[in-house]
Amino acid sequence: MFSKTCEYAIRATIYIASEYKNEEKIGIQDICKNIGAPQHFTAKTLQVLGHHDIISSKKGVHGGFYVSEEQMNRKLIDIVYAIDGDHVFTGCALGLEQCSEVKPCPIHYKFKPVRESLKKVLEETTILELANNIKKGLFVLKTFKV
Repeated sequence: MFSKTCEYAIRATIYIASEYKNEEKIGIQDICKNIGAPQHFTAKTLQVLGHHDIISSKKGVHGGFYVSEEQMNRKLIDIVYAIDGDHVFTGCALGLEQCSEVKPCPIHYKFKPVRESLKKVLEETTILELANNIKKGLFVLKTFKV
């Protein structure tokens, strides 16, 4: 449903939020290692998130990424809009340009409630909520090879 960029953005934001403590910034290498993402690509994605005030960064020796208390309360939908726009909520599930209520694709009406449900989850879920669940060890951000 999300672009790969958006997946990395969500994972990186949650990781940064779960690891930030005592004003120590999180470095790009640490982020990428722990979310299983390529460094150069992720760095560009984090710049976009910073531009949208979803995360913050500081340059220099003690620099890195962090999430302020205010940013912790941002919703996941903010990340999706910053990276993918509203296409996941408005676009056709089959990628058709002309799909609409008037001229629907074959799965339009079956996909519509899924899309609405996803939007509701993203609107109700904060970065803080997911970061706390990561800290508790309830969830993971990286796929482990078995």
